[in-house]
Amino acid sequence: MSLKVEDVMVKEVVTIDANKTAKDAADMMNRYEIGCLLVVKRGKAVGILTERDMLKRVISEARDPEITKVKDIMSKPLIVVESDTELEDAARLMFKMKIKKLPIIQQGKLSGLVTLTDLARFQPQMIKILKQLSQMEHAPKRMQKVLDYYIA
Repeated sequence: MSLKVEDVMVKEVVTIDANKTAKDAADMMNRYEIGCLLVVKRGKAVGILTERDMLKRVISEARDPEITKVKDIMSKPLIVVESDTELEDAARLMFKMKIKKLPIIQQGKLSGLVTLTDLARFQPQMIKILKQLSQMEHAPKRMQKVLDYYIA
């Protein structure tokens, strides 16, 4: 029996409106103690905002978080998979796209989020798959940290 992303995904996804500010986003991340927010516009997921996005596009560019809009600093286009996607396929996509967070949709609606850490923690079989992928493709530093901690 193969595992699907719906078997390991986090179902409580926190969203933020695209027109909110970077300060609003930072406050939400701190309140919920999370590293990313799914960005929505008129109820539809349009991007993802991560801690790295905040560092690269707000802090290092010395932008004012009180006026910088989430839509201007989010990562897009949003890469998603259906909830019945096999874990191995999700891991392959994450490596191919060089992302650590993968939103999950079900019947066109946002239903969860799976991270590289979730996959690495979940089961020995996934660890084997991630190890093989990391040997076949060069993982960016931000992915390599997770792999070194859970896989090494």
